Amino acid sequence: MKKIKNENKNKINIWHYLKNYKFGIIMYLFVYIVASACNIFMTIILAEAIEQITLSEFYHAIISLSIGAGLYLLRRIAWYISGRLYNKYANRIMSDLNINLASQAFKLSSKTYADHDTGTFVQRIVNDPERIVSQLSNIVDLVSEIISSLIMVIYIATLNLYIGLAIMAIVIVCTILEFYRNKFLNKSYKLIRKKSDKIQSLTTEIVRSEQDIKALGLEPALTKFSKEYYSDYTTANARTENTNMNYYTLRNIIIEIGGALLLILGVYFIDIGLITLATFMIIYSNNSSLRGLVWCFGDIASTITNIRVCCDRMFSIFNDEIFECEKFGNVKLENVKGEIEFRNVGYSYVEYDNPYNDENNLKLKKKDRLKLKKKVLSVNKIFDNLSFKIQPNTTVAFVGKSGSGKSTILNLMSKMYVVSDGEVLIDGININDLDKESLRSNISLVNQFPYIFDMTIKENLLLAKNDATDEEIYQAIEKASLKEFIDSLPKKIDTKVGESGIKLSGGQKQRLAIARAFLRNSPIIIFDESTSSLDNFAQEDIKHSIDQMKGKSTIVIVAHRLSTIRNVDRIFFLDGGKIEDIGTFDELFENNVKFKNMFYAENLD
Repeated sequence: MKKIKNENKNKINIWHYLKNYKFGIIMYLFVYIVASACNIFMTIILAEAIEQITLSEFYHAIISLSIGAGLYLLRRIAWYISGRLYNKYANRIMSDLNINLASQAFKLSSKTYADHDTGTFVQRIVNDPERIVSQLSNIVDLVSEIISSLIMVIYIATLNLYIGLAIMAIVIVCTILEFYRNKFLNKSYKLIRKKSDKIQSLTTEIVRSEQDIKALGLEPALTKFSKEYYSDYTTANARTENTNMNYYTLRNIIIEIGGALLLILGVYFIDIGLITLATFMIIYSNNSSLRGLVWCFGDIASTITNIRVCCDRMFSIFNDEIFECEKFGNVKLENVKGEIEFRNVGYSYVEYDNPYNDENNLKLKKKDRLKLKKKVLSVNKIFDNLSFKIQPNTTVAFVGKSGSGKSTILNLMSKMYVVSDGEVLIDGININDLDKESLRSNISLVNQFPYIFDMTIKENLLLAKNDATDEEIYQAIEKASLKEFIDSLPKKIDTKVGESGIKLSGGQKQRLAIARAFLRNSPIIIFDESTSSLDNFAQEDIKHSIDQMKGKSTIVIVAHRLSTIRNVDRIFFLDGGKIEDIGTFDELFENNVKFKNMFYAENLD
């Protein structure tokens, strides 16, 4: 797959992808032109054969028909070759589009994903490239048809200038009509795709959460949402199709009237001796060229509109104003010790009214949409002037009530979120100055609800370390208390776990995610309530494994159960977005009433 340079991201367009295969595309076009030329000459030669037969020139007619048969065979061969070339290069271009869009999606910030529906990305990365490639092929077909029809119209004009001029007048009127039709479609398609994104997102969520839906009896509520989304989509689609049909009907009426006019003119010209009956038969038999020319002009305009809408949607992923990307520095950090420091950190969650999501703004021209600015709807301050330091190779925990900011600290620490003020430092270096490799390769984050991929258990583990040996894999499995479960499976670590790990329980998913972290063995390991779904026995096993890692990595834990963090080096007790107290478990239990009450409440539970 050839890489597309992204220096000028906003200038990336479909031609960046096509030019990588220009030789193959030129070959495809050449062979297709040969096929189209054969088609054109076949029509003209057959027309000549008809006239020769009416003049009783049978010898010449047989020669013409033989040439026509040869052109027919050549056309078939050329179409076969062009089809093979299309399949080869269309798939490569589509693959390049999919991979580059997916690569760009990896660069988007966590907030970008939080602010947009899943369908927004699925449609742009998967569906739009497929639409574009098929539509580009359609353009080649349509241009070929237009050229063929145009040559036939010119040929008819050479037979009779008045009929040729009448055809061109009809074509001009219909082309003007097509211009207005496609101007309407350009606006409508953007709105339809936007509503389609919402349906895609809801469908994805329903499929992934079917057990929760059944368990909580959410079918009626989600059915209502589905009906609303589909109603919005079908209403917009029906309005577009009805208006489109009105334009089509008017255009076809003009064409039919034109066809009738050509017949009347033909009969009249025969009557006054301007054309022969044979010439009239040729003109009449090629009357479809008028329809073909007009229809192809209309279809090519619709196709270009479709391509433009898909390109606008697809390449908007490269526009940082619409889809904000993560930002990294250039500092490479070697031999990470694992010291973490928050220095006067402030963080606020800002909710924007993104004008690009407003359906009314989809009707604006592209240059006008790019001028739109985001408006701040609300600002929720989480931290203000937060400072603390974690020493290398120590094990610390953050505890506090829900909403106190525990998980936010972890997300800031791993740069999933970006601080509003102050600095987060690793080994004394601001994480905003670190390059992506230095940051991501040295931090492992295990979430409360980890994502497990539709692969085998082994493949899920190898994602964390692709060169891991079987011995390392089994050691990680053992540490994560997964061995007994895996040994009970017929295919052991080669068992597929299903999409989102649907074949696993919540606890098994967590243990598999923890095994990935153990296998990766990075200098900094973060556990965000990652044992909340485990039973007491498994939790004790994981705690024992974490205890064994003490002194080898900096381990940061957000704990749901205080009993799991009794052996950590230090505990940060959070309340209201501030660190209220710091100490060992025994120190906090002895001196902090809130901490003691939390412990008692947990054990009473």
